[in-house]
Amino acid sequence: MSAPRRILLVEGEPGLVLTLTDRLKVEGYAVESVSDGDDAVETATGGSFDLIILDVMLPGKNGFDICQELRKTGVQTPILFLTARGEIADKVVGLKLGGDDYLTKPFDMLELTARVGALLRRGPAGGDGAAERFRFGDVEVDFRKAEVTRRGEPVELSALEFKLLRYFIENRGATLSRDELLNRVWGYAAMPYSRTVDVHVSSLRQKIETNPSRPHYVVTVHRLGYKFVG
Repeated sequence: MSAPRRILLVEGEPGLVLTLTDRLKVEGYAVESVSDGDDAVETATGGSFDLIILDVMLPGKNGFDICQELRKTGVQTPILFLTARGEIADKVVGLKLGGDDYLTKPFDMLELTARVGALLRRGPAGGDGAAERFRFGDVEVDFRKAEVTRRGEPVELSALEFKLLRYFIENRGATLSRDELLNRVWGYAAMPYSRTVDVHVSSLRQKIETNPSRPHYVVTVHRLGYKFVG
């Protein structure tokens, strides 16, 4: 029998720590928890975890600071943000700093476990059946290396952003619904009121579009979803 996947839970609310720990253990995961930012950085860099569940509002360093610090030190463990912030701009900030997904409190436990499972199942970006490189405008995508450059300079994408961009490119010209993107990129079916796709698309546009507010490549198809034109 394989060892259980290890999750680091960084959460300052004791009641929520207990609830999440119990549920994740029932799902078969090994869970370690810390309650403040300094302990989070030390534990995440000193241990081998498969996923970090990270609350944004913490004593000391907040979740955004922790994420940025971990990414700068080379920790690439997927990060799922828990946030009470409802503004989409705050969520984009977390994704731009290197987070992989977010969940707004209060959340349904089934949605949490679905997102945890999807992040843990996610394979490495890339795969067979596509050209090794693709260029559009001043952006070049190297699928083999999972690297993106713009005007020759590296573009820092999270693993999910790269996977989303790849799916857009592989299906360029086709209108892709949010349901399809959630299913094919994140690995779970659409859930009511989920803005995950919109947040990631917004973050991706900030990195690859000349004018993100008037995108040329990742365009919105009103009431239907998104389309890649390139």
